[in-house]
Amino acid sequence: MLSRKNTAERTAAQAWDYLSSAMAGAGESAKDAGKHTADLASAKAAAATATAAKLADKAGKQGGKLADRAGRKSGKLADKAAAKLAEVSDEAYARANLAANALAGRKPGLPWGVIVGVGLLGVALGWVAATTARAAIERQAENEQLELAESDTVVVTTPTYEN
Repeated sequence: MLSRKNTAERTAAQAWDYLSSAMAGAGESAKDAGKHTADLASAKAAAATATAAKLADKAGKQGGKLADRAGRKSGKLADKAAAKLAEVSDEAYARANLAANALAGRKPGLPWGVIVGVGLLGVALGWVAATTARAAIERQAENEQLELAESDTVVVTTPTYEN
């Protein structure tokens, strides 16, 4: 039994040593590969930076023009959106106030604007009707006077008395 335990311990120790050396070797390989990759990446990044600088110079001019155009269009869109938002928010505010008043048991106020508007419309229509009627009456009176003036013969009847 003792030999069996020693064999198992020896095998475990050998496995541990093998694993430790494999891990150390892998670590060194990874470190070397990392350094090599970093060097390559640095070189490629420098080349890409130079190319990007050249392209940025070319694109800078066009980019400025496009940015101006985009700024104008976005300004117009923002103005339209603000106008619609103002409309919607005004209506939402009015509805919210009406709902709050209804929940509080308050009756809605009289539409004084409509009442005054209808009153003014009635006054205007009355004035137009009165002016038209007055003009019609004056025309009728003038026509009657013309008819009397045109008739040359005046028939006068004298009463006869029989005694």
